[in-house]
Amino acid sequence: MDPIAAYLQPLVDNHTLAGAVVVVADKDRILYNKGVGFRDIAAQAPMAADDMFWIASTTKPMTATALMMLVDEGKVSVDDPVEKYLPEFKGQMVLAVRPEAGAKPAPGPDGAKPAVVPASHPILIREILSHTSGLRFKSSAQPGALDLLPLAEAVRGFAAEPLLFQPGTGYSYSNEGLNTAARIIEVVSGMSYERFMQQRLFFPLGMKDTTFWPTPEQQRRIATSYAWNTETKTLKAQQVEQLTYPLDDRAHRYAMPAGGLFSTAADVSTFCRMILNGGVLDGRRYISAASLHMMTSRQNGGMGGSDYGFGWGVSKTGFGHGGAYNNAMEIGTAQGGILIFMVQQAGAWGTDDGKAMVPALEKLADAMVVAHAAP
Repeated sequence: MDPIAAYLQPLVDNHTLAGAVVVVADKDRILYNKGVGFRDIAAQAPMAADDMFWIASTTKPMTATALMMLVDEGKVSVDDPVEKYLPEFKGQMVLAVRPEAGAKPAPGPDGAKPAVVPASHPILIREILSHTSGLRFKSSAQPGALDLLPLAEAVRGFAAEPLLFQPGTGYSYSNEGLNTAARIIEVVSGMSYERFMQQRLFFPLGMKDTTFWPTPEQQRRIATSYAWNTETKTLKAQQVEQLTYPLDDRAHRYAMPAGGLFSTAADVSTFCRMILNGGVLDGRRYISAASLHMMTSRQNGGMGGSDYGFGWGVSKTGFGHGGAYNNAMEIGTAQGGILIFMVQQAGAWGTDDGKAMVPALEKLADAMVVAHAAP
């Protein structure tokens, strides 16, 4: 058994996870692409390398890349105010007292709406990309599922609510920010966000299994979602709460730029190979070196105890992003390696082994990349 499968199989056996697909790649090719465990435990269906996953917030770097393509074309500047493209953001107000993380704003005197003050400056595109705009994680006007509103309607709802803090003075991870960036893509490009993504990124990169609306054939390959059952100490199958079913319903489901994509580990690794190659893949340039540097450098000032670029979490050893159902996408600049870890599990891991999985896999991936590069 190879080192990655040997590491993961005991974690499948003890119900830390049902199954996963792992890809290791360098800038030139995929070095490893295998499934471990089960796509569906009840059916005893083994996880296959081409199985699909809801990648959740791993969508964010792709959306940010799309906007930076327009920056390269001179159609947008990251220092532009959002209201230049979306006038509904004019006259933005800010809560006078910032609520605690995850808490609702405190009502004003006599149960009135919370007190607000004018924004010190219009929120900027660089602030919506780096989670420093003061926009919320999710609008109070948004339905329970993340995919029920057309993008233009959702963004108008974001603009109608006061910011959590003065723009540029804090950090708060925000789906609204990346969704707003996608709406700017629509206004500037003159095409829908999902069409822009397909025509400018997914199709030319060959990401044939990356979509907001998986087909019936693709749905048969989607890994079952699980959550840890504390009573039975086993994994319980469940639908993804943030999504609306059926997944191929284009009449009632809408693209969610901050976290709506489905994809395979191989497709995501192709996107990462382009990023690791400096914005180029197979002779085609997608974004400039300057835009890539901005995206993968700290842009949030370290506020909130986090280092974040434009759509990417950054560190001294590289950059990456995770998703709500525990998947991970990591690019290591030291060894020049890529790790894609695709899993479909809601909430916390059921065992302590889960917390160590991604760091352990990163070490195994680095060793594989180094061994492949050795003469």
